Amino acid sequence: MPSYEQLRELLDPACTALLTVECQQGVVGTESALPELAEQARVSGALGNVARLVAAAHHSGVQVLHAVAERRPDGRGANHNARLFRAAARLPVQQISGTTAVRIAPPIEVAEEDFVVRRLHGLSPIAGTDVDPLLRNLGCRTLIVTGVSANVAIPNAVFDAVNLGYGAVVPADAIAGVPADYTPAMVRNTLALVATVTTTEDVLGAWKRPY
Repeated sequence: MPSYEQLRELLDPACTALLTVECQQGVVGTESALPELAEQARVSGALGNVARLVAAAHHSGVQVLHAVAERRPDGRGANHNARLFRAAARLPVQQISGTTAVRIAPPIEVAEEDFVVRRLHGLSPIAGTDVDPLLRNLGCRTLIVTGVSANVAIPNAVFDAVNLGYGAVVPADAIAGVPADYTPAMVRNTLALVATVTTTEDVLGAWKRPY
């Protein structure tokens, strides 16, 4: 864990952004296509912690981006080259553009100044989307990654952020995956090698005092 001063410097609101990953109603909401993941996001406290971080980011002037995975009703442009994609296409709840399923799930609140970045293909919330150019235009150098899932999209986002030159920060209690014990193993054995691992409380504490 970084020291308070190290974390405070790393999370300077002037050059930090907060990314929520697939925190949409069709993934972590009450009518999720993935009920086991949705339940884990809730019972672990991860979803609530994402909401707390988003609220604090809004208060502190930190840019918030919401990465949403969706598909067209006709499925055009979507991937079919992995078992995950083929299984998702058969789920009873589909992440169709313009539907309730792709809206950001409560208790997370979306502010007018937030960016909602939508993707129709692939596994990454960053690669092939507008996230990188938006961050560069904003002068961002640190990206806080939150949301789901620790199985796929979160490590994709962290690796892409690092490969693009950003400092990645992961509040370990603001991400979730399945089964429950997989997330801490992923954090300890993989994400901690490339990202700064911290907690929601430590991020909130770093933003409490004026910069």
